Amino acid sequence: MRLRLVVFDVDGTLIDSQAPICAAMAQAFGGLGLPMPTREAVLGIVGLSLPQAMVRLSPELAARDHDALVAAYKSAFSGLRAEALSPLYPGALAALDALAQDAGLLLGIATGKSRRGLAHILAAHDLGRRFVTTQVADDHPSKPHPAMLHACLRETGVAASDAVMVGDTSYDMDMARAADVHALGVGWGYHAPGLLGPRVIADFGHLPEALEAIWSGARR
Repeated sequence: MRLRLVVFDVDGTLIDSQAPICAAMAQAFGGLGLPMPTREAVLGIVGLSLPQAMVRLSPELAARDHDALVAAYKSAFSGLRAEALSPLYPGALAALDALAQDAGLLLGIATGKSRRGLAHILAAHDLGRRFVTTQVADDHPSKPHPAMLHACLRETGVAASDAVMVGDTSYDMDMARAADVHALGVGWGYHAPGLLGPRVIADFGHLPEALEAIWSGARR
């Protein structure tokens, strides 16, 4: 059987986590007496690993300040996560369940979240059993480096031409291109659809047909 693989980003793609992300950033910067970046800037770095995100938000700061921001953000986000669960986007669960019913289709995750953060989300939404490979920032260079997707392909044995990366940021799309994997953007996340390339879906209801169009084109 020819296996295919769909790899999902998490923040901004499967779950809407902008509220705790922005709140944790405000606590981190405020607690260190630093000016808070704009909401647009904060959402613009979602998907990057935290060290790279802090450098992008405050390039003028020293490395020790970036390290302090990372630690402060992790502490703040952990507390906020315990208070409220970030919701799945409408249609996400139904789409995952529909894909999981295809015996020739495998599902994976490539996220800038930590292993602990991803485990919390998967357990809280009872999603873990749907994914056969999960790649996190703890184990790989930050997106858009292709290491996460390369690991997904190795663990599943799927060819790059049979894999699709689904994400909401340009980092996801660039990572897919770097790994020679098909890229599919989602229009409801944290980067403007115009930054995501030619293939962008408006809601999860369009996911099956978009995937079929990608694979049909690849077979020609």
